[in-house]
Amino acid sequence: MAWHQLFIITDKETASEVSDFFSELGAVSVTYMDAEDLPVYEPAPGEIKIWRLTKVIALFELDAEPELVRALLFSRFKNNVLQDWYQEVLADQVWERTWMEHYQPMKFGHSLWICPTGQEKNETNTVCLTLDPGLAFGTGTHPTTALCLEWLANHELSNKTIIDYGCGSGILAIAALLLGAKQAHAIDIDPQAIEATHYNAEKNQVEDKLTCYLAEQFNPFQADIVLANILAQPLCDLSEPISKRVKSKGKLILSGILNEQTESVTKAYQIQNIQLASPVSQGEWCLLSGSKST
Repeated sequence: MAWHQLFIITDKETASEVSDFFSELGAVSVTYMDAEDLPVYEPAPGEIKIWRLTKVIALFELDAEPELVRALLFSRFKNNVLQDWYQEVLADQVWERTWMEHYQPMKFGHSLWICPTGQEKNETNTVCLTLDPGLAFGTGTHPTTALCLEWLANHELSNKTIIDYGCGSGILAIAALLLGAKQAHAIDIDPQAIEATHYNAEKNQVEDKLTCYLAEQFNPFQADIVLANILAQPLCDLSEPISKRVKSKGKLILSGILNEQTESVTKAYQIQNIQLASPVSQGEWCLLSGSKST
């Protein structure tokens, strides 16, 4: 089946309204892209990234009428910024598999592989997490996730309990279980992340050791290791509840932090009796890890 792909460039204030209007007109999907090639950072869980000038892209079934959609759009938003209308017909393809042509097996430490379906690795003394692109962020390709996977692959996790704040695809919680953790608990504010984590846990046969929670449903308790791969400001804002989830002498792993943000994050957690070590960096991103002193 072929599709009509339509897009328009608009400003940040109008982008979400244009997206909603495309959906009202029957779009089967609507996505956003940066229209100015600004750097793209990993969003916080549940966040939708909208840029100063945003390209709003809609897919319609082939029986839709692009010229009618265009006329209705410009009539509805005649007082807003709209520019560079474009339309084309796209031949059908399996979009996820096309994306995965560029997604290859990745190894972290000496023991952890992250592989797309059909490219699994079976090396001695390693484990393989099978993961495909899906609803939620997290395949190991972004430095913030890669730093966490390296940490997990290089530490003893046997019989440890894990809490993963902002679980996304569930990649960190599932990796911990495959590496020997006893139990993992995955938390997110986005229902799609919970759905993706359940699916990936089943795919990797660890669903019996993993419990998922929407943030408002989580009944707080403590774990041996707490991971939070979100962004610096949410990490600072949540420093108290995150720190309280770490057992005495337990470990805390924080990622999603730009190098210049380490000082503010470190100070926020010092107040909570968490001593963070020097950052481990990958490009402009870094990971902070530490222990709870009491």
